[in-house]
Amino acid sequence: MTSVKHSPLTRKLSAFVALSDVELAVLERMHQRRRTFVAGRDMVHQGQTAQAAYILSSGWVCSYKLQADGTRQIVDFQVPGDFLGLRSVLLRTSDHSFEPIVDIEAAEVMTSDLLEAFAQTPRLATAILWAASRDEAMVVEHLVGIGRRDADARMAHFLLELGSRLALVGMGSKQGFDCPLTQYHLADALGLSAVHVNRVLRQLREHGLVTFRDGHVTIHDHDRLVDLAEFDPTYLDQIGQLLK
Repeated sequence: MTSVKHSPLTRKLSAFVALSDVELAVLERMHQRRRTFVAGRDMVHQGQTAQAAYILSSGWVCSYKLQADGTRQIVDFQVPGDFLGLRSVLLRTSDHSFEPIVDIEAAEVMTSDLLEAFAQTPRLATAILWAASRDEAMVVEHLVGIGRRDADARMAHFLLELGSRLALVGMGSKQGFDCPLTQYHLADALGLSAVHVNRVLRQLREHGLVTFRDGHVTIHDHDRLVDLAEFDPTYLDQIGQLLK
């Protein structure tokens, strides 16, 4: 069980509850059906009737909705340790698409296996519900960002959130993190043009706050970046230590 003990999902759920050997064994079974997906090709389509969810083991994914004119709005980005399509499994139809940003590996979890795992290990089910609630809280923050924050604060908030998410699974810190997103991804997620994204990133760099270059985000002054974004991580922590 060494592999699942150190998996991103286990690290993430362990922020909520100390997992027992029985719960780790159930997670191990949920990781058995491993699949790979190539970058740029949807793994789940909007409107698809899904029979499986996925646990992202490595790589990055974006979830998005297509508009009638062919443009897209990126709803969120998924990083290792995240569930993909959990809500779609329960509602039977996916209301958005998932596209790998880089080549990824994910564990496919059939609906029947997921429901059986929930029945066998209620604490694990509660931890997964916590993770899903955390994801929903992030989408709410994204909506607030697009509607109320100016472009600099919006970008700063987004990068701080990404750093916090990646730190939870051992892939980031207050000093920075690797990030494969392009300016076009950022534009589609933040409601900005690619030109505006470039301008905002340049301003943040010139003010000594953050540099995003060659697939890596370097945070030069975390406290000032937090002040600019008015970043309160409470929505990410939620009830994280309740059952420990």
